[in-house]
Amino acid sequence: MSRWTIDVAHSTAEFSIRHLMISTVKGRFSGIEGTIVGEPEHLENATVEVSVDIASVDTRQSERDAHLRSQDFFDVEKFPQMVFKSTKITPTGNNRYAIVGDLSIHGVTRSETFEVSFEGRAKDPWGGERAGFSVSAKINRKDYGLKWNVALEAGGVMVGDEVKINVEIEAIRQEN
Repeated sequence: MSRWTIDVAHSTAEFSIRHLMISTVKGRFSGIEGTIVGEPEHLENATVEVSVDIASVDTRQSERDAHLRSQDFFDVEKFPQMVFKSTKITPTGNNRYAIVGDLSIHGVTRSETFEVSFEGRAKDPWGGERAGFSVSAKINRKDYGLKWNVALEAGGVMVGDEVKINVEIEAIRQEN
């Protein structure tokens, strides 16, 4: 089986969440690493492991980023990594898959399903081989103990519960 590693320079993990119940705030994590063991065209026979450096969170607002790193949210000193390990991969269509796995955030591990699209393979200018994937999911932050919020005077809350996740992965085939 082939082994592929995530190219951190060409991969992104992004999220979006409702703010004040009227808008959406987006952010990203730049520290994404991981491996895929198997063939990209047949992910149903592969295993996937991904870790994200929580301290790399960036919402383009330094005070918010510091708050997200604090004990109110991710508590990065205690829980520095977010980790996903696949447990089952099922084809759902042409180059599309549902990847079920254990997602660990903030000391809590739960089974989640990520929708994945294999975007193709290409040779790079240096003789290496690369594969691309687009990944999406929705999770509830409260399921992971991320419960901080503020009630609004007019009703509702400051931060929504549903988090939309989008990941773009470029992986490099490793020589055996």
